[in-house]
Parts: sequence; C-alpha cells; structure tokens
Amino acid sequence: MARLGFKNLPAFKKRMHDRLIDNPEENLKKSMGRAVTIVRSHVVESISRGPKTGHTYTKYNPKRTHTASAAGQPPASDTGTLVSGITIDVDVERGAVVGRIMAYASDGGGGNYAEHLEFGTTQMAARPFMQPALDKNAEKIERIIIKEGLID
Repeated sequence: MARLGFKNLPAFKKRMHDRLIDNPEENLKKSMGRAVTIVRSHVVESISRGPKTGHTYTKYNPKRTHTASAAGQPPASDTGTLVSGITIDVDVERGAVVGRIMAYASDGGGGNYAEHLEFGTTQMAARPFMQPALDKNAEKIERIIIKEGLID
C-alpha cells in the first residue's frame, strides 16, 4: 500500500472536513459523476472502435459494407443509434447516491435492442458492452472514491 505525505496537514484536514461534513452529498454526486462518465466513455469507445470479426455484408439505404461483431465482442456501430442512446444519470435516492449508465436504442417497434445486444436472445449470442466496461474500470472508480476521501 502506498503512503502519502502532506505538506500542509491543516489544509488537508479542512478540505476533508468540507467534503465529508459540510457537503458530503454534493461531493459524492461529483465523484459518482466522474465514475459513470469514465464507464460511459469506455462503452462508447468499445462500440465505435476496435476490431469486429463477425460477418461482413452489404447494407442498403444507404448502400454500405458493414462488419458485425462476433459473439462476445461489443456491438459494431453502424448507424450510431446505440452510441447516441447511451446516457448517464446521478441522483440521490433514499439517502444513497446512485449512478446509472443507460442504453436505449429503439428497434422501431417500441423495443430496446441495446438490451438484446448486452444479454443476447434465443436467436443471437450476447454482444456485451456495459458490464465489461464497468468491470474494466472498477479499480479506477475505486481510486476516484478513495482520492475524494469517501472510503479508505
């Protein structure tokens, strides 16, 4: 475990007091906002970039070539609908600060194909993109919360 030294211990104590005593809810919301933003960025990047090794085919209207993702890979972006439907929210509910990363992509019939991509269906294997992003950034999120002095 790394040890930190402080040049100005009284100033540090005052900052911690301000964060934890005077305004803990706002500081928790700020830290949670940073955490969900990091995960959302990772989600968007995993969809928008990176090699996709699924089936390549021609799509029409407009005509283009698209390479789909293989099972287990994040989805391959085609129209940008999925990426544009990934949003974040931070709120206080029943005394707890809650961060959410939501994915909604309309299938045109009132359904959400983001859910089908993340978990799969009886006809298609999952193309997870939310849980892997959270897992990959778990340590970074913990460091944010520790840095803010909210946990040890």
